[in-house]
Amino acid sequence: MPGTAITTAFIPVRDPQVAAHWYSRMLGLTVADANRFSALLTGSGTASVTLMGPDSGIQVSPGLSWATCNFTVDDLGAKRAELAEQGVPVGSITGSPDVCLFFTAQDPDGNTLLLTDR
Repeated sequence: MPGTAITTAFIPVRDPQVAAHWYSRMLGLTVADANRFSALLTGSGTASVTLMGPDSGIQVSPGLSWATCNFTVDDLGAKRAELAEQGVPVGSITGSPDVCLFFTAQDPDGNTLLLTDR
């Protein structure tokens, strides 16, 4: 029997098309599909992120205070500085250099995002 694979994380947003543009611009994700129901974004790994709008029927409102997944970036300090410069609310870099460094940020819908160095 094959192993279990993680395929996507879901994030509730007000407008999937608008949110997809922001995630693409700020995090460098590729928009595979975007419509009024949802948007599918991919990165360099095999998992994806699905932005779910109200028309999708999702029963969760945007503004999650916890991260549904993490986004690994090549240069954590540079990404934090870039997001802060763009007006994105960001937290301090914290964690353990031996395990994982991370910071939180918020998307325009108020969802908490977790950015990590590995």
